[in-house]
Amino acid sequence: MGHKLSKITLAVLSATSLNFASMAHAQEAEEQGKPEKEVEVIEVSGIRASLASALNEKRFSNNLVEVIEAEDIGKLPDQNLAEVLENITGIQITRSAGVGTGVQIRGTDANRTEINGVSTVGSGAGRSGINFEDVSAAIIAGLEVTKSPDAKTIEGSVGGTINLKTIRPLQLTERLAAVRVQGENSSLTTDSTFQPRFSGTFGDNWENDNGKFGVVISGSYAEQDVTAFRPRADRDNLVATDSGFASAQAFDFLPIQFFVQDYDNFEYETKNFVGTFEWAPNDNSRVFFDAVINDQERRQESSRVQASGVSALNDISVPDEYETVNFGSLGGRNLGSIEAALRGVIPVNLENDDDDPNLRFSSDTNSRITDSKIFRFGGEWQGDKWSIFTEIASSSSDTTTPSFNTTLNFINPNAPLDAGGGNDNSVPFAYDLSGGSLAFGIAEGADFAPTASQLLDPNNVVLRDVNIGRDTTENSEDAFRVDVSYYIDSLITSVDFGYRYNKSSSVREDIGTSVGLRTMDDSPRGSLFADLLVAGPDNFNDADGRQLFVKDFLLINPELVASDPDGVLETLQSALTTHGSSRSLSQPTASSSGFFDIEEETHALYAQANFEYEMFRGNFGLRYLQTDVTSLGNSITEDDAGNELVTRVTNKGDYDFVLPRLNIVADVTDDVVVRFGAGKDIRRPNYNDLSTSVVYSTSPNPNVAIGNPGLSPEEVTSYDLSAEWYFAEASVVSIGIFHKTRKDLFVDQIVSPFEDPTTGFRDLTDPCEGGGIFNPIADINVFGPDLGTGVCVGTETKVNDTGETTQKGIEFAVQYDLSGFEKELGWASGFGVLANYTIQEFSGGDTENSATSRAANVFAATTGSEEEVSAVQGLLNLSENAYNFTLYYEKYDFSARMRYTWREAFRTDDFGSTSSFPWGFPAVQGDRGQLNASVTYTVNENLNVGIEAVNLTESEVDQYCVNENALLCFQGLTDRRITVGANYRF
Repeated sequence: MGHKLSKITLAVLSATSLNFASMAHAQEAEEQGKPEKEVEVIEVSGIRASLASALNEKRFSNNLVEVIEAEDIGKLPDQNLAEVLENITGIQITRSAGVGTGVQIRGTDANRTEINGVSTVGSGAGRSGINFEDVSAAIIAGLEVTKSPDAKTIEGSVGGTINLKTIRPLQLTERLAAVRVQGENSSLTTDSTFQPRFSGTFGDNWENDNGKFGVVISGSYAEQDVTAFRPRADRDNLVATDSGFASAQAFDFLPIQFFVQDYDNFEYETKNFVGTFEWAPNDNSRVFFDAVINDQERRQESSRVQASGVSALNDISVPDEYETVNFGSLGGRNLGSIEAALRGVIPVNLENDDDDPNLRFSSDTNSRITDSKIFRFGGEWQGDKWSIFTEIASSSSDTTTPSFNTTLNFINPNAPLDAGGGNDNSVPFAYDLSGGSLAFGIAEGADFAPTASQLLDPNNVVLRDVNIGRDTTENSEDAFRVDVSYYIDSLITSVDFGYRYNKSSSVREDIGTSVGLRTMDDSPRGSLFADLLVAGPDNFNDADGRQLFVKDFLLINPELVASDPDGVLETLQSALTTHGSSRSLSQPTASSSGFFDIEEETHALYAQANFEYEMFRGNFGLRYLQTDVTSLGNSITEDDAGNELVTRVTNKGDYDFVLPRLNIVADVTDDVVVRFGAGKDIRRPNYNDLSTSVVYSTSPNPNVAIGNPGLSPEEVTSYDLSAEWYFAEASVVSIGIFHKTRKDLFVDQIVSPFEDPTTGFRDLTDPCEGGGIFNPIADINVFGPDLGTGVCVGTETKVNDTGETTQKGIEFAVQYDLSGFEKELGWASGFGVLANYTIQEFSGGDTENSATSRAANVFAATTGSEEEVSAVQGLLNLSENAYNFTLYYEKYDFSARMRYTWREAFRTDDFGSTSSFPWGFPAVQGDRGQLNASVTYTVNENLNVGIEAVNLTESEVDQYCVNENALLCFQGLTDRRITVGANYRF
């Protein structure tokens, strides 16, 4: 069965023109002398056109691939590329502030992203390629996910390779010109206006005596304002019945340790440009040049309200109500249950503590500015028996992460100042964690409670912290490849072989300055920098209607920080000088300990035979690679006078692998296809995991990341078996199983510092005998008896798991279109459905995580045993069950789509806290579903208008400590995004 495809589909398919040319050449030789086949032509458009063409490409591929094509120019199913990929069987995504950012293929983030077959590089130290939020879906005409690679496929993926495809001009059948204008609104942002989105595409080709020429230019400009509310409550301490505390009860319980009210706001400005030129001097050759330029500015204007020092009142604060927390089992051990504080008031008790609990206001502007470029130049020649493809490509990503983060301490005028001279004092808090809401606020009516006007008085805040950063990361990859095919008129239809060289590098500079002020003598009052202060967002209840939250507070204006950081720095320094502080602020400077320069050179060879015999077709071959790694870092020592001595240290290493790959396809009948794939691949470590440099934080909470230059690439051996039944036009039912054996899996090795179970104090001297590493610049805070810096903190290092791991699963999918029942159903024939379900599991591995000292104290109470609680880390971001259901309707110039996506709970290190492993184990993100919908109306052959909605039900994110539904620790209350717009084709 054949399909008459739209011009945009034909243009997309030509992005892999060498493969199709090879297939066409082989088929032409086979078809000689045979009668002409009857070709069925299906005239489709819109959603149906995209689904039909995608299914057509998948069906006739020799590899297991999943394909999505644009419905029209610049119109993929979703605005965000990660959310587009979520439509595919076996793919789940993770989000930041509700926006799709991470993609897991078959439960793993270890994937590759390409544009037109060229490797992309990311903005950070990762290996998965370009950030999906940096590329507008408007410039992408289609995408392909290869789950079962062949020998040609570039190494580096565990789950799959994602190839984003742009329009190829020589495949256009007529001039192409279109524009799209949209506006997007976020339900939680304080800015209620619609943010603009513009995109346009022009393409044409022409012919003269010198051959055929073609050009396509696409551009996109988008602004986006997204907001998420993220409340957090820590309950990882213990008040035992025999503690002797005034708060002790007849049962052990978990008191309140810490509260955070986090308001995340990100403003994106994304500019994308794609330009393609093609020249075919004759029917047998083609020359091309591609340029893809992306410019991303992600400005953060977030705020945090912290109830700190709450744990200092644990010995006297008695909750009004408790809830029973069942920890479930971990590492084969039943961890029992315990009561936990649910509702109550944490009072001010000056006899117990004269400066706790206290209130802090932070302004976070951790922004990212990324400039990425991809250039591709090459050509191909097709002869009777030979074809040659060559390409030179360059990918780069230069990123600066400007940040200017400040914290203010609230000085409660109703309570006395800290007798020790500290710049904080006491504030009473109320909390109510019932109903799954981590809510806290000022305990109105309690002794010493401040009023709204006092909270908004600049004279009642003092400057506590100033952290400025301008870190830079420069990533690049330059590559050359040549692919040769030789066609044979036999069982082996062709033989492919080729060579690829690439040089990859990542250079990071840690640039910053930090000043921590801990005494009233050093901290200027807000009245000295009142021009910088603004009231923080007061709509923290918009997401869930909560009544209890901190509504009134002051911040250093994040918009002013973003627009004039030097002016803000000057004003704060002036305030310090006027106040008579002994401290001063300075411009950010490069840190010797935060530098690394890692370079890799890889030579890869492959050979592959393609075959076709009766109902069987496919390929088999080998890929060989050899990589040299050079890692440059700094070694920091001190001379006898205490001066820093910096020495450049170079580490070198190399490795090689042979990667066999096999794909067999059986066209059992005209409508049934069975596939088998087997192959081996590797995954290289992230650059920062190889670095020998160490970066310290001024906070005592984050673990210090310690690189491991001895990390080996992860190896994965994969098997796939699937069956597809194309039972009707543009319809399919499929089932597949996959099995992956993974060796040298990258896992986190966490070493937590010891904390005294009674005082909560840590070791304040180097070395840290109880675990962790000494951080000389971290604020001691509550981890010692006195103010100052220098405390033991945790460490986090990537290591290779010594045990072998197994990942396996089953994928189901169905696609059905009712358009063939026009006579029987009438208007209802416009409906169609797509659905998929993935079941997967992970087992094996040796690397274990252990409970922190504080958590171990709790587990000793719940289990009655001092035995260490530990568990194999497992695979992060793996949901064992996930499904996706889409209902669409297209008829009478009306097009609508509704998609519901659900994924089961999964473990994650993306925890809304300063520690990625609370309690010593990855947090668990709970089950979550999301509903998206869109409606489009075609006014005439040139114009259509539409509206799209993301997260219609405003589904929230819940994260739990230890196990799912055990102890709710963190929430993400995300927004609903509405986009309206119009497309016009000239």
